Amino acid sequence: MTYTIKSRVWIEVNGQIFLGEGRIQLLKTIKETGSLSKAAKKLGISYNKAWKLVNSVNTVSEKLVVIKNIGGKGGGGTKLTPYGEKLVTSFEHINKKCWKFLDKQLSILDS
Repeated sequence: MTYTIKSRVWIEVNGQIFLGEGRIQLLKTIKETGSLSKAAKKLGISYNKAWKLVNSVNTVSEKLVVIKNIGGKGGGGTKLTPYGEKLVTSFEHINKKCWKFLDKQLSILDS
């Protein structure tokens, strides 16, 4: 018999979703592309949905996570703040530790 453990990690603030795997992926893609619209396109979601997710993260957070630069001669863009980058790193660390723990528990079932 093969056992599989399924789990998702997310962080809430005052009952509101703050960070989860999807939001983290969006933040990482914003960092990679420097653009909310490019990140949305790359992830296959609408710009509107991406904007709502980023806005909800910024609203719930104690500090800004993402900042937008308005277009102009050099063009606009979107980037993570240093705090946003720290959140991504921290969430990934928590997620990795969670999966390591679950894998250990699974090995107990298999023995």
